[in-house]
Amino acid sequence: MRACEIDPGAGDGRIYHVERPTPEPGQGEVLIRLGAASLNYRDLLVMQNFYNAPPGREIPLSDGAGRIVATGPDVPEERIGQRVAAAFFPDWQRGAITATARGRSFGANLPGMLAEYAVVPAHAAIEVPPHLSDEEAATLPCAGLTAWTALCEAAQLRPGMSVLLLGSGGVSVMALQFAKIMGLRVIQTTSSPAKRARLLELGADEVIDYTAEPDWHQAVRRLTGGDGVDAVVEIGGTGTLTNSALSVRTGGTIVCVGFVTEGQGLDPKLIVGRAIRLIGISVGSCEGFAEMNRAIALHKMRPVVDRVFAMEQAEEAFALMRAGGHFGKVVISIAPAGGG
Repeated sequence: MRACEIDPGAGDGRIYHVERPTPEPGQGEVLIRLGAASLNYRDLLVMQNFYNAPPGREIPLSDGAGRIVATGPDVPEERIGQRVAAAFFPDWQRGAITATARGRSFGANLPGMLAEYAVVPAHAAIEVPPHLSDEEAATLPCAGLTAWTALCEAAQLRPGMSVLLLGSGGVSVMALQFAKIMGLRVIQTTSSPAKRARLLELGADEVIDYTAEPDWHQAVRRLTGGDGVDAVVEIGGTGTLTNSALSVRTGGTIVCVGFVTEGQGLDPKLIVGRAIRLIGISVGSCEGFAEMNRAIALHKMRPVVDRVFAMEQAEEAFALMRAGGHFGKVVISIAPAGGG
């Protein structure tokens, strides 16, 4: 099979286009013929060896979608033909997160999805909404489930409540779409007039230009009558966490996504003095993934894909992700060899 590999320990950011033997499913596993994979900020961290990977080359990307083409022992053959995506943490089936549950993840210490085929545990091959293409479904395992977990589980938002979303990357755009399904008021930040227009088209109630208003918490306060929002999904860069703390109401929630918010230098008095909940999340469980997909199917929601690259253009896809500026998700199509 065709695959792409990286060597995180080398630190050179190189992508190798290789041929590998097609893997075979073992006990309790399925073989997925992948149609597309998507990039996340986390994939850049893997390439930079943020996770201290052992020496050697491995297939990158945590997120991919396709069709089950073979099953291992103890897996019903009826699953062949199902369109699925692999859960980010295959060992986190349900319940609260534990060290064991998040011990393995695709594209880091398990082979990733930038290949024609992938073997995953059968319970972690989650059926995708039937109205989505592979390119759309490939955006769901990390960015989609992170946004869903942030709003529904961590912040526990209810219709009529308000949320602040930062920027227009994959998690923030997906969170906007989920927020409108949930009946939430959305305030969102951006620095681009074109992106502002797109956010409004997707249902954002107010959009703040954070370059024109670097102290954008003041705009959030104005828009909420001085109270602040019920929750913030915090995915930003330097200094954003302080602004988020000043934007949320007393007793509100800040949900921190991944490792993007490291090194913020937040004054604890901003949190403790106003009884703000500061919560870190790590994507979500297999059960949560299935729940999210049912909601997407019910509302016929379509994830926003910025650009789709061919597998041979993987370097360009990583370059776009690294440069930023994309709106929604960056996706790689894994077309069959020869274009068939």
